[in-house]
Amino acid sequence: MNIVLHEPEIPANTGNIGRTCVATGSRLHLIQPLGFCLDEKQLRRAGLDYWKYLDVTVYKNFEDFLEQNPNAKIYMATTKAKYVYSEVSYQSDDYIMFGKESAGIPEEILVNYKENCIRIPMEPEIRSLNLSNSVAIVLYEALRQNQFRKMQLTGELHRLHWKE
Repeated sequence: MNIVLHEPEIPANTGNIGRTCVATGSRLHLIQPLGFCLDEKQLRRAGLDYWKYLDVTVYKNFEDFLEQNPNAKIYMATTKAKYVYSEVSYQSDDYIMFGKESAGIPEEILVNYKENCIRIPMEPEIRSLNLSNSVAIVLYEALRQNQFRKMQLTGELHRLHWKE
């Protein structure tokens, strides 16, 4: 899977999302301008020691992203969408794009992707969820639909063993 962040502003969110991408084998795409430097302490703290394993690409702008990923099937996560994120069928090479924390994906982009706009249901009084939480919710649904391919599905205790 591919996670795309359009102009992210908060380094801790991007660090958390980077860690989620490493844990799920997903690629992270960052579209500039970024609200932080990639070597910021907060970014690395949120990503812990996983950041060095992250498959990340940075783009000058949305047009640069499109040029470098010409056949990308992109889902746009927005509170303005008609479709719920769990209503679509994700393929393992799809791109799921999220906008910056303060404003989301610009409407100038959204209007070209009406059928691929998805939303997370929430109470009407709430403007939006935290960006890293939103990425995790949608990404794990996409991974579930693809049977968590190549991911570890069972776990072991550290000191003891599960009882038979």
